[in-house]
Amino acid sequence: MTEPIALRVLDRFRGLFSRFGVDYPVMRRILQVKLTMDARRVPTIVGKSKQRSDDQNAEDHNQFAKSLWIYALFGVFCSAFMWLGDNYFFKMSLTFGVLMFIVMTSLISDFSSVLLDIRDRNILATKPVNHRTLTMAKTMHVCIYLIMLTGAIAVVPLITGLIRHGILFFLIFAVELIFMDLLVVALTALVYLTVLKFFDGEKLKDIINYVQIGLTIVMTIGYQLLIRMFNLIDFHVTFQPKWYQLYIIPAWFAAPFESLLHRNGEPILTVFSLFGIAVPLLAFIIYIRLMPSMERHLQKLADPGGRPVRGKGRLLQGLSRIFCSGSQERGFFRLAWSLMGNERDFKLKVYPILGFSIIFPFLFLFTSGFDDGLKGLQGSPKYLFIYFSGAMISTIIMMLQYSNKYKASWIYKTLPISDYEEVHRGALIAAIVRLILPLFLVQSVIFSFIFGSGIILDLVTAGLSLLLYTVICYAFLHRNLPFSQPFDAIQNEGLRVLPLILLLGGFGVLHFVMTFINYGVYAYTMVLILLNFLVWHPNRKIFKRLTRRVEN
Repeated sequence: MTEPIALRVLDRFRGLFSRFGVDYPVMRRILQVKLTMDARRVPTIVGKSKQRSDDQNAEDHNQFAKSLWIYALFGVFCSAFMWLGDNYFFKMSLTFGVLMFIVMTSLISDFSSVLLDIRDRNILATKPVNHRTLTMAKTMHVCIYLIMLTGAIAVVPLITGLIRHGILFFLIFAVELIFMDLLVVALTALVYLTVLKFFDGEKLKDIINYVQIGLTIVMTIGYQLLIRMFNLIDFHVTFQPKWYQLYIIPAWFAAPFESLLHRNGEPILTVFSLFGIAVPLLAFIIYIRLMPSMERHLQKLADPGGRPVRGKGRLLQGLSRIFCSGSQERGFFRLAWSLMGNERDFKLKVYPILGFSIIFPFLFLFTSGFDDGLKGLQGSPKYLFIYFSGAMISTIIMMLQYSNKYKASWIYKTLPISDYEEVHRGALIAAIVRLILPLFLVQSVIFSFIFGSGIILDLVTAGLSLLLYTVICYAFLHRNLPFSQPFDAIQNEGLRVLPLILLLGGFGVLHFVMTFINYGVYAYTMVLILLNFLVWHPNRKIFKRLTRRVEN
């Protein structure tokens, strides 16, 4: 078994772990096994790399470590902030805003399953391993990769800052990155612990997914508030202190640069600096003390939960009859609906994406500005920002191929399925009805309130466009039967998704052009109705091409 460098670094802090009641040799062995097993795990941002025929070779190469160059590209973007004049508070607030956004998003997508993992309890619970040691091993497992992730993102900004502003700037930056990681891990774990304490079983798993959506929305909105802390006047950045800015976390880590390097003694900067040190340390200490409690509550994830809600099955039957045409299609609609609702790893990967879909239209609406308030929006074409709600459709549709229970896909070959088109149609309709349609309807109601009832036809047109766009995404991205592939087989689809994003923009631009033509929107709507009829009508067999692309 290989010896990771991180373990040799941890050996220097052996005494510190022992003071916290951790059995260090046992924790080290657990970490060694976890880090070795991670060599076979592929992070979300990379997807599937080329399969290795030699398992021993796979063990010696950590896929996460090999993917860090992708995160370093984000660091190249952040390094541009180092050249934005000499206002340290402004540019470092932006830098830490981007860094926290990337780190928190990666933590949610890749490491929530580690924080919430209970599988190792089945093996270690019967061994003489205390709860504190097990939980500390899990925490250090996340921290090791978080440090690697942060280092990859920050290495270019650190070097750029060293060249641009000197060694003191570099040292402050490095220290603040450590405090940022402590806060990110502690806050994420404490939020999950709070949820674990009050809920159990399947309901708990759903609540955790909703918390992830909430974290995604909060991070996105917080970054917009961060931008608005500053005013740009004649190319000079000015800062007006407000009480609510204490809740903008990136400002905590940016304040020491201004206070120490520019000797700026404003009280608000001193308070920010103290928050950036005290809150991460306090949060992490609280988390360490609550680790045994979190381990006890994690066992709730293994509980099946209460009895199913009476009437839920009848509701699903009714939805399948409304949206599906044949008995086979209804059956696979119900199967896909159940898998999307019950499979935790699927929800861990998809639900945060839904958070972006919720906030994107309002984010662009907010950033475009409206000096005259809501009344100034009525009559403007900014309602077309609702097309941004479809920005994540391609990713959601792509995920329909994957499942932890992919080995059960043998049932596709054993059942008397007369037409695989109905398998695809059932799964796709379930994704639309369960994930995409509710979000669009909620956003449409809000947009109708903001812009007035005069945009209802445009909202219908946008909905028809997204419905057609969803089919195109499915046809372009799916090469397998629904839920028939393991999550480890997710390929790097970034380049494949890009043209679909451009296509979505094309739908929005075409809609915008039609608003300048008399009855243009009406004509465009009729064309979309016709196209959707041709695509979705079961007798047209448009999905036949999809079934031909399935890999046997």
